[in-house]
Amino acid sequence: MPERDPRRLAAWAAAGVVLALLSAWYLTRSRPAADAAPPPAVATIAAAREPTAEPDAARGARVVVDVSGAVKRPGVYQLTTTDRVEDALERAGGPTRKADLTALNRAAKLEDGRQILVPTRGRPATAAAPPASGSGGGTGAAPSGPINLNTATLEQLDTLDGVGPATAQKIIEYREQHDGFKTVDELDQVSGIGEKRLATLREKVTV
Repeated sequence: MPERDPRRLAAWAAAGVVLALLSAWYLTRSRPAADAAPPPAVATIAAAREPTAEPDAARGARVVVDVSGAVKRPGVYQLTTTDRVEDALERAGGPTRKADLTALNRAAKLEDGRQILVPTRGRPATAAAPPASGSGGGTGAAPSGPINLNTATLEQLDTLDGVGPATAQKIIEYREQHDGFKTVDELDQVSGIGEKRLATLREKVTV
């Protein structure tokens, strides 16, 4: 058997090593990139997208205001301290066509117990102040002179003998629907006021 040349064997071995290295390099280059990191949990995404709840303090405390005068639905409404006079007017159905809004600050913030009196064009408005702090929660004493049926507030009408809050509200609604009272005798057209009650009120009211 012929003797093998050691130099030739070494050359073949070196060639094999080079071939193995080239194969390993090729496999490394052709291997796909590592999988991307998994997306964040669905719950985490949902929590990130969910809007932050508004603190209760930002909504403002509740207030009760009396909206009367030239509005479509006069009455007492609950709103918040962050609301404005304009919001109270909207709750009352909005102003009537004969309402005079020039003397009304519709951007003012609301205060608890405030009366918002919307005057009628051509008639003087009676300013209504917020309730005084301290003792006393009633409507106060009756005015010393006759009450003007066309400008009186619900509280002022309520001080008249035989006129409660419900009848006072009807008087306000009547004057808005009929563009005010022309005479005191028109009171007998208001539901709840008859001849006897009108006789007791005639000297206590005016137009």
